Amino acid sequence: MYDRFAPFAVAVMLAVCATAAPAVAQDKSSQRFLTKAIEGNLAEVQMGELAQKNGQNAEVKSFGQMLQQDHSAANQKASDAAKKLGVNAPSAPNAKQKADYDKLAKLQGAAFDKAFAQHMVMDHKKDIAEYKKASTKGDDAGQYAKYSLPVLEKHLQTAQSLQKSAGKSATR
Repeated sequence: MYDRFAPFAVAVMLAVCATAAPAVAQDKSSQRFLTKAIEGNLAEVQMGELAQKNGQNAEVKSFGQMLQQDHSAANQKASDAAKKLGVNAPSAPNAKQKADYDKLAKLQGAAFDKAFAQHMVMDHKKDIAEYKKASTKGDDAGQYAKYSLPVLEKHLQTAQSLQKSAGKSATR
């Protein structure tokens, strides 16, 4: 009797495995994205605080405050999405982000403003590309990415504006 159902059972198990594998792979990429997003948000909050402390230009200080506020709020949403996907949220930026912070923390005034703006342009361009890719997912990570993209694009525009004005003041 069991022999008669064996081929059917094998076919069902293969079908289940074939459909579960992409979901697991998607979950893994979503989990990786959210881990990186949370580390990035934590790093941006710290960079925002640093800009308010070490920046010379009022616009740099204002941008630092914006980063601190926006990335704190974004981190709450990323953490909520991470919980839903079973991700243990990191509690600190990654090693590269810490090194970038340490490098910028040694600068003050106009030198800080210029290096900070340059770093923010590069960092937000990279983040936007990653968030656009993640926004195509149909899960909580994708929803978080879609929510965050307009804010990241606004940050990039602001950083580019700061970079231009830092370049002008350096040539005076």
